[in-house]
Amino acid sequence: MIKASKGLRRRTRQKFRRRARERGLSPITRSFVEYEEGEKANIVIDPSIQKGQPHSRFHGQTGTVIGNQGRAYLLEVKMGRKIKRVIVNPEHLRKAK
Repeated sequence: MIKASKGLRRRTRQKFRRRARERGLSPITRSFVEYEEGEKANIVIDPSIQKGQPHSRFHGQTGTVIGNQGRAYLLEVKMGRKIKRVIVNPEHLRKAK
């Protein structure tokens, strides 16, 4: 038997799948969106851009922007009783409504 992969993107075939009309490269304007401190943002991982992806466990979570780190944003995400800090590039974020 072959040993199972232990990479960061393991078991994400269904989670990161895109619908047929959304496939291919994402719009470039997504990387220019600015977020203010205290603003809510949804983490929606874009599989076509590997750089700046958070761990797959944060896909679909909502966090609060607490600062910048280079061109990425630092978010606080509540997971159960804990608050986690996640570094995410803007391509993987959407403004929360």
